[in-house]
This record gives sequence, structure tokens and C-alpha cells, in this order.
Amino acid sequence: MIIRRRSIQSSKERFLTEAQTLRDEANLLPHGPLRDAVLKKARHAEAMAHMEDWVDSSGLRPLKKDDTPGPG
Repeated sequence: MIIRRRSIQSSKERFLTEAQTLRDEANLLPHGPLRDAVLKKARHAEAMAHMEDWVDSSGLRPLKKDDTPGPG
């Protein structure tokens, strides 16, 4: 039997925590491709954290039939 635990943190909090951890790790590395890769992961994690805000925003609305791209 597999027991799954619910996370106490939201996905946004987990991504932001991961981003901070990665930035801290990058600060310990010398300048170079490895550090750049770690910073890129941190930026990606921050972007993922903010995606949830964007998806939940009231500004988004479903496309109407007339709004669909393509030949009319």
C-alpha cells in the first residue's frame, strides 16, 4: 500500500523555495557554465511559481467562437 502525503506548501511556495535554494547554490559556484545552468533553473522555477498567478487571474477568459484564429 502506498501512502501519499499532502504537501503543506502550495506549488507556488515550493517553486519559490526551490528557486531560492538554487540561487544560494549558484552563489557558491565559480562563474562559468555550471553556475549559469543553476541560475537558469532558478529563473525557470520562479517563472513556474508565477504561472499559477497568471492562470488564476481574472483577466483570462475563454475564446469565443468569433475570436478563434484562422480563416473566417
